[in-house]
Amino acid sequence: MDGVGVRDSQFGNAVALAMTPNMHFLKQNGLYATLQAHGKAVGLPSDSDLGNSEVGHNAIGAGRVFDQGAKLVNEAIASGAMFNDQTWKAAVTQCIKAGSTLHFIGLLSDGNVHSHEDHLYAMMRHAKSDGVKKIRIHVLFDGRDVAEKSAEKYVANLERVISELNDSQCSVAVGSGGGRMRVTMDRYEADWAMVDTGWKAHVLGVAPLKFRSLGAALLSFRLDNPLTDQYLPAFTIVDAQDRPQGVIQDNDAVIFFNFRGDRALEISRAFTEENFAKFDRVRVPKIYFAGMMQYDGDLHIPEHFLVRPPLINDTLSEFLVSQGVRQFACSETQKYGHVTYFWNGNRTNKFDQNLEEYLEIASDRVDFDQKPWMKAYEITEATMERMGSGSFDFARINYANGDMVGHTGNLEAAVIAVETVDMMLGHLIQSARDTDTVLMITADHGNCDEMFDAKEKDFPQWRDLPLDKRPTPKTAHTLAPVPFYLFDPKGESFTLRAPTGKPGLANIANTVLTVLGMPERDSFLPGLVVKK
Repeated sequence: MDGVGVRDSQFGNAVALAMTPNMHFLKQNGLYATLQAHGKAVGLPSDSDLGNSEVGHNAIGAGRVFDQGAKLVNEAIASGAMFNDQTWKAAVTQCIKAGSTLHFIGLLSDGNVHSHEDHLYAMMRHAKSDGVKKIRIHVLFDGRDVAEKSAEKYVANLERVISELNDSQCSVAVGSGGGRMRVTMDRYEADWAMVDTGWKAHVLGVAPLKFRSLGAALLSFRLDNPLTDQYLPAFTIVDAQDRPQGVIQDNDAVIFFNFRGDRALEISRAFTEENFAKFDRVRVPKIYFAGMMQYDGDLHIPEHFLVRPPLINDTLSEFLVSQGVRQFACSETQKYGHVTYFWNGNRTNKFDQNLEEYLEIASDRVDFDQKPWMKAYEITEATMERMGSGSFDFARINYANGDMVGHTGNLEAAVIAVETVDMMLGHLIQSARDTDTVLMITADHGNCDEMFDAKEKDFPQWRDLPLDKRPTPKTAHTLAPVPFYLFDPKGESFTLRAPTGKPGLANIANTVLTVLGMPERDSFLPGLVVKK
């Protein structure tokens, strides 16, 4: 149940406000625990760091915790390893020798899920000290992993660094921008038009809107009150003669500074694939392109990268394949890569074509709060069909509703999303009884459990307020623990293991092995249950 956390208060809590009879049934008639899904429990630098789908699925699928993107990048910058790496040297050397421009493209926020602004500022400063004469930044606004209208903070920070660096020796400026859910950061090939829009703005300097500065762009957007940061349209920054300031030319270098892979793959492909056919690039500059990390280790995308991603090997699925266990993975497009790529330790391909079935159900291209049920029914129907036929020994499915609708900030829609997922659990429970299948239900992080960016004491009568008087919506993930339910239709086959510390998502892998009747693996964290 992607994005479904545990929090007692109903204040802005779509999970607590929803009618969830099947979750209540599972809690009363199965085993129940809560799991840590953020911070150090999933390999992030500190326990103040929000969990996310990438690290959550890595942890579940790997059965142990690996240092993740944010922490690895922090360490590479602090130690200087990033700037001593051949990739960084190649990028800045090309710009210095050719007198060309170093471009940075990425998400401007401190959400620490896809990127962190501090990483950008460290690279900008180092590029100037290395001798780069021209730097351009292409800004993707967040409003999803951070407050929905918080861009002013990040624009001020960026402008402060630009002012610090900009002088007669080095020209630093913003070239283009837009919101992450409209420009560049598509994933799982759900909407290549987003990447096309980004390409035109970043590379060609062509966008529907033009502004003289980043601040002017944001001021203009704020005139449209409902428009939040993640949905801001594409724009370019132009000079007094209406010329775009960030066009990417031959001999330039481009660094995409997001460290998370799912929303970085498509733009990386657009820059690096010779026979690219997803949209007309019009003009393909001969540049040096690098990612913050390599976003796909199997496909080697991109070839050049600044920080090595975690080497996640010996995953649960890889081990199950070695034991001849048949597996099924299913979700709709928005989360398909999470039950495949991220689950398998950032590996795209199957371990065994004969033992594994992957099913992607195409997501609708509509705003998620307009259709909060998404593709939950289709996922459930496909899974129940395979439960009935006995085609798998172990399956994993992801309902995207709680996360994707939670990110819209629409509380009423999120309640419907949670109720939809709960209804699907009811169907799975019945099918589990019919087929003697054990169910385990959990989440990868919190989200729709906390959708007000305010304190309850400041809004005691919030239920009676009109929508425009309610607390500011919260669209980011949360620090909430997530539920874990185990339902065995036979009844009393398993019992919860006495916890040592706070169990987390990585404890699930050995739990799967126990349910399958296999011994726990020493390389995985201890399971959550034992067989009676």
